[in-house]
Amino acid sequence: MMRIGKILPGCLLLLSLSSCSTMQENKDKVIENKIETLLSKMTLEEKIGQMNQISSLGNIEEMSVAIKKGEIGSILNEIDPVRVNALQRVAVEESRMGIPLLIARDVIHGFKTIFPIPLGQAATFNPAVAEEGARVAAIEASAVGIRWTFAPMIDIARDPRWGRIAEGCGEDTYLTSVMGAAMVKGFQGDSLNDPTAIAACPKHFVGYGAAEGGRDYNSTFIPERRLRNVYLPPFEAAAKAGAATYMTSFNDNDGVPSSGNEFILKQVLRKEWGFDGFVVSDWASIKEMIPHGFAADEKDAAMKAANAGVDMEMVSYTYMTHLKDLIKEGKVKEDVVNEAVRNILRIKFRLGLFENPYVDEKRQSVMYAPEHLAAAKRAAVESAILLKNNGILPLKETVKTVAVVGPMADAPYEQMGTWVFDGDKAYTQTPLKAIQAQYGDKVNVIYEAGLDFSRDKNTAGIARAAAAAARADVVLAFVGEESILSGEAHCLADLNLQGAQSDLLAALAKTGKPVVTVVMAGRPLTIEKEVNQSAAVFYYFHPGTMGGPAIADLLFGKEVPSGKTPVTFPKMVGQIPVYYSHNNSGRPATRNEILLNDIPVEAGQTSLGCTSFYMDAGFDPLFPFGYGLSYTTFSYSNIKLASGTLKKDDVLKVTFDLENTGKYKGTEVVQLYVQDKVGSVTRPVKELKGFMRVTLQPGEKKSLSFELPVSELAFWNIDMKHVVEPGDFALWVAGDSQSGQEIAFKVGE
Repeated sequence: MMRIGKILPGCLLLLSLSSCSTMQENKDKVIENKIETLLSKMTLEEKIGQMNQISSLGNIEEMSVAIKKGEIGSILNEIDPVRVNALQRVAVEESRMGIPLLIARDVIHGFKTIFPIPLGQAATFNPAVAEEGARVAAIEASAVGIRWTFAPMIDIARDPRWGRIAEGCGEDTYLTSVMGAAMVKGFQGDSLNDPTAIAACPKHFVGYGAAEGGRDYNSTFIPERRLRNVYLPPFEAAAKAGAATYMTSFNDNDGVPSSGNEFILKQVLRKEWGFDGFVVSDWASIKEMIPHGFAADEKDAAMKAANAGVDMEMVSYTYMTHLKDLIKEGKVKEDVVNEAVRNILRIKFRLGLFENPYVDEKRQSVMYAPEHLAAAKRAAVESAILLKNNGILPLKETVKTVAVVGPMADAPYEQMGTWVFDGDKAYTQTPLKAIQAQYGDKVNVIYEAGLDFSRDKNTAGIARAAAAAARADVVLAFVGEESILSGEAHCLADLNLQGAQSDLLAALAKTGKPVVTVVMAGRPLTIEKEVNQSAAVFYYFHPGTMGGPAIADLLFGKEVPSGKTPVTFPKMVGQIPVYYSHNNSGRPATRNEILLNDIPVEAGQTSLGCTSFYMDAGFDPLFPFGYGLSYTTFSYSNIKLASGTLKKDDVLKVTFDLENTGKYKGTEVVQLYVQDKVGSVTRPVKELKGFMRVTLQPGEKKSLSFELPVSELAFWNIDMKHVVEPGDFALWVAGDSQSGQEIAFKVGE
């Protein structure tokens, strides 16, 4: 009986899982039957209409005419629930087939309550933050009828000149995979048919973040092996997380625009990953295959996109204009259209739109709910990266007067960051206002902006700011970039602080008072000079609605920083691309090279070392990937492998001790890196394979472990097979990508 008793719970679990699986299969069959029933009754024109997404025309009457004819499947940019219901009523009650519309909006890092930009969320190394942020966004957006968002952006980006680096999770494949999957789960919730769920749309499929020169919409040249090893895994992770839709990218790769790329859309996405949702083009990207030189005209573009596997066209109308004729001419098979419509209807059914197409216009507002603001603040706290601290932070009780200066100190609109269409700056809490409200009874706050905005070149106010600094014990300088300086089409060749901000910081430093510099930006900036002038530096990727209270609590020690760099910070633009997981050269830098200013006159041609480095910048970046300080310190010790020799089906287990050796309670982001020493193709010097956030009291020590299936060491090898190759490996357990003790292990056959 005891034996039976022990086995029974497992049996019940298996029965439960089996039952759930059967129920889901039955639901899927019901949906598929409904799809086929609808499809059999639809005209070709109505099918093509489902493949057409428009941006709101503003005029309800004009849109209603097209909806009634069945010519619209989805509408962008309607955010008034009354208007949404009016349009939906036409689709459901007045069109012949009664197919509901799918209302869409770019809800990237918040609808009303704005969370840190995705790059800031990535700095938390906390998927719970990403999931919660997306969940809040979904709850707020769905309340006005939005059921589809074009997020997460999971492009790997290793060039901070590219403005859209702000929208993604940085340079690392693993981190982006984890955070992107969490965002998918947050947007879609436990079930798509929950009224608070909105369909996620991982973008941009694929390789957009590798745009040549960091210039938006530009070509990429990513060979298939690199595509599969670096750029595709986050999208596969999103598919496994249940992403309902995908969006093609603007770029061509190796000459083929994504919206006409059958290999990625049919072979990889459909056949290899089993994706059964639908694919939408990016804004007019089908039509843009004409200036690419890939399509001769709109008709040719429509043919190539449809045959490649783009199910829905965003705003450029080539499908509506040309698909019918293309089918008559035999250039597009009607089966192609049928399959696209199946994919679209499947998501509409899963979203529950047929059963519940309308939004509750009288629903109590969920916008800026207290729990949403609290979540946004937690995200902002965890996203802050402490890059430097000479001991000035947290501010001590001896500090009686602080000077708050800089154009980002009280810039509510700017701190929300890029891709914010619906957030209200009136709800944004700025650092100045938060410091005054939360700590104004403890310190005297002097405010003098010095500059009106980040690009301001008028230096007239700098003297007043310096005078204010001279009267203070500590200077809090808030600099960075306005939100418009990052995001789509907002690429920069110069990553220095804009306007006269460097002049402002130089003037503050000359006062002799300790300067705490807080940077708010949408990308890593080249701030080496400013870091050297500052006693402490916080870096914030635009922190959103609650950025002010978060940074105030961090400065005054109520919170302790734990953020880590999700992207490498270059010293200067000329180092780009610079990222930690690069392949080695045959002549790697030794870091003992003679640099520019140390080269003797008439130096011999072999005197510099002949290694891979820059004479004016050396080899290392300003700050490496995964870097970030705390108010406390952490010590790693006793790092051990359970076994130094493993087989391909084994699990690598590494144990270690982590101790808080400082005076403050703190959270360390522990990172696991692995190197495949020798492969059939050259392999990265390090790759992130795991991370965890660990909170310790002062003096506390914990024994911790990572368990990594050896199968996760697989890569696409010389034969284009995804395998683990036997041989020598190394791992590091550390607080950033440049630290830690190297531990060797082997993988056998």
